[in-house]
Amino acid sequence: MNYGRKLFYQKKIYDLEKTNDLFVKSVLENVRHHQINCPEYAEILLRRKFSPDDIVSINDIYKIPPIPTLFFKNHTLYSSSRQHLLFKSTTSGTSGKVSEMGLDWPSVWLGLGMITGTFFTHRLTSLYPANYIVMGYQPAKRNKMGAVKSAYAATFTAPAMHREYALKDTGTEYILNIEGIKHALIRYEKSGLPVRFIGFPAYFMFLMKELIDSGVKLKLHPKSLVILGGGWKQFLSEQMDKPALYDMSKEALGIGKDRIREMFGVVEHPIAYFDCPNHHFHVPVYSRVIIRDTDLRPVEYGVPGMLNLLTPMITSMPFTSVMTDDLAVMHPGEECGCGINSPYFEILGRVGLADIKTCAAGASELLV
Repeated sequence: MNYGRKLFYQKKIYDLEKTNDLFVKSVLENVRHHQINCPEYAEILLRRKFSPDDIVSINDIYKIPPIPTLFFKNHTLYSSSRQHLLFKSTTSGTSGKVSEMGLDWPSVWLGLGMITGTFFTHRLTSLYPANYIVMGYQPAKRNKMGAVKSAYAATFTAPAMHREYALKDTGTEYILNIEGIKHALIRYEKSGLPVRFIGFPAYFMFLMKELIDSGVKLKLHPKSLVILGGGWKQFLSEQMDKPALYDMSKEALGIGKDRIREMFGVVEHPIAYFDCPNHHFHVPVYSRVIIRDTDLRPVEYGVPGMLNLLTPMITSMPFTSVMTDDLAVMHPGEECGCGINSPYFEILGRVGLADIKTCAAGASELLV
């Protein structure tokens, strides 16, 4: 039986208690698939002395060996033939290394269930036409970054009348398009249609500062929406508190915090985490989240540690349990107050390089 299909088409996407047993069956199904079809992954499990039989309940899933994203930036592992991949993408490579991800049809099918459930639950889809400001790269055949493809896909959440990109493709290079965005926003305001902003929070902040400094203050359609994702990356030192960023949006665009949503995700774990009305990332049924210390031991609620993400979504690559380079902390869902009882995690920043190496060392040595 394919437990993943049942899991990824659940109607209540935050009912973790009801789906714990199904998640365990799905994740074990996924681990066994990779163990059989990816010799390198089987070797990792063998060297970690792990067997799927070690997992009896949801309380045991921490035993699945987490593989650092740093490892995948140096080793590309597949559990499916590359000829059967429908989509391929890479990370942005801000650290100098990139990870590659390829999706086969089973992975895409599960992903469609996840996207449908997530977007409808958070009411991010609309049949009303909208104009888009994409705060990132214009799609091009030579650009394989996952963030570019994700941003473009997000422009289908409402019928797109027009798209304007912060970085426009000339055919040979990308050029900054600040003036183009300014003129587009003025046209969009006059059109009377909602405007949807898609992209990195740092780029959105720079755009807000540019508009305010230029004396451009707009009153966009009240159904306009800002969807931010991807973190601050190389602009971490310039990271702005959310309330301050929301205030700038209200001043420059007339879009308040109730129409600003944030999304978290990584290429090696393509589950879309959208924030709740209180701007917290609750864990959906499609995944489980563990916070670990530098010795890889799980920590309790409220204790900062490294973010470990688990999902049985991907069948083409062994991304079942990945360790990110994000520092995070988990909270019980009841602390949020939004009505979602699923636990939520808070991203605190990036783990230091020394800690990443501590976490990655064991796995990185397995295939050399």
